[in-house]
Amino acid sequence: MYIPKVFKVTNIDEILEFMKENSFATLVTTKKGKPIASHLPLQLHKQGEVYYITGHMAYGNPQWRTFESCEDILVIYQGPHSYISSSWYGHENVPTWNYQAVHVYGQASILGEEELKQDLIALLEKYEKHGDNPVLWDKLSPQLLENELKGIVGFKIKVEEVQAAYKLSQNRNEEDYHNIIGKLQKEENLNSHQLAEVMKMRIKDSK
Repeated sequence: MYIPKVFKVTNIDEILEFMKENSFATLVTTKKGKPIASHLPLQLHKQGEVYYITGHMAYGNPQWRTFESCEDILVIYQGPHSYISSSWYGHENVPTWNYQAVHVYGQASILGEEELKQDLIALLEKYEKHGDNPVLWDKLSPQLLENELKGIVGFKIKVEEVQAAYKLSQNRNEEDYHNIIGKLQKEENLNSHQLAEVMKMRIKDSK
């Protein structure tokens, strides 16, 4: 990923937190030179000093069969993003786009049945526990679980390289920066509002 120095993020704790908060990611591999992508909920784990990304996909999805032949697997995490009009600056310039993105490269392997079960248990716990009637693993019938497990393939990716870019108008002066936040808050889409909050938080964290 091309990252101008001003937008490059190197704080690993910040990057890992971003990956956890934006865990519905894009997994990219290649087959005979052609890119293949799947959009999946993923989890992040640490074993010793090594980080792993885990997830699962349908058995019928041919992408998992490319894991062994792929030299590098790419996982893309993306946060809020929005168009930035040059009319929001106090001087003549061109428009741009603000965004947050993390690229992770690594090698994938297939999870064993017990590893897959544990990963699914953790996934349900993460997304169901705050609900009024959480559907956790032990509430599902063994027959249903057995049937569903036959239809999916679990995997884990050893994290070997991380690249992170937060393009949040860091190259603008303070007046323009605050004006961009105000304009984003007036836009009629959720992405713009979320991006404004991220930019506001950056000011808070810098103090």
